[in-house]
Amino acid sequence: MTSVSQFLLNRSSEPRLKAPAPSPDVLEKAFSCAARAPDHALLRPWRYLVIEGKGREALGELFASTCPDDADDAAIEKLRRAPLRAPMVIVGIASPSAHPKVPEVEQIMSAAAGMSFLELALQDAGFGVMWRTGSVAYNPVVQEGLGLGEGESIIGFLYTGTIAVEKPAVPRPAVADFVKRWPGGQ
Repeated sequence: MTSVSQFLLNRSSEPRLKAPAPSPDVLEKAFSCAARAPDHALLRPWRYLVIEGKGREALGELFASTCPDDADDAAIEKLRRAPLRAPMVIVGIASPSAHPKVPEVEQIMSAAAGMSFLELALQDAGFGVMWRTGSVAYNPVVQEGLGLGEGESIIGFLYTGTIAVEKPAVPRPAVADFVKRWPGGQ
């Protein structure tokens, strides 16, 4: 088994993160890896926002602003504190464009693949990551607040930093549980 396969088999989401966050050099390499995602017609249908420091507090206020007027204080506070779970939050944004041969859905999948490559590159550099979405990812107030343009969407919020607490391994399904052979070509 190659080192890449072994690395993937050991990959995990890390919910407990602390400082330090990835350095600019590590981010540069990780974003270069993200740009290697499959990309039909070289459209580059993605972009990213790096949020750290006081920006995480502003993001929390943006999240909290999506609560309905009758929301309880605990729900509002939970959203307000969400971006403080890690020293850095990277927002992955799908930014598709019209193309006669590359449907929008393929461009969105390309952006998601880039986000996955980014996640793996950060883990390879020794950082923990947690890819989160939730209702805020699809909320127009958050999308507008983050400066998304027409047709853009949030792929996810990649929380990253140093792993604070090792967690037990998550059980994985057996391959036979989710892979079948199609009989059409036999």
